[in-house]
Amino acid sequence: MSSNKNWDIKVDAAVYKVLKKFPRGDRDAIIAVLETIPRNPFVGDIEKIKGEEYSWRRRVGSYRIFYDLYIDARVIHVTEVRRRTSRTY
Repeated sequence: MSSNKNWDIKVDAAVYKVLKKFPRGDRDAIIAVLETIPRNPFVGDIEKIKGEEYSWRRRVGSYRIFYDLYIDARVIHVTEVRRRTSRTY
């Protein structure tokens, strides 16, 4: 397997559903990140979620993209996108 191979990305259907409710500019910014993240999921304002083996979050403005990284399989599983609150990473 080539080391520069893009990662596979899987996005939960619920993510697309919630994106429809976001303002267009924010939605477009999040979609742009989702399109580029398979090239390198370790770039950008990311942080590993403490206590979770595979879970990461990426900040996009006032929103957070939550995803699981399966490094051996080179798979990104986007599980949630939500607006940052006092209880969101």
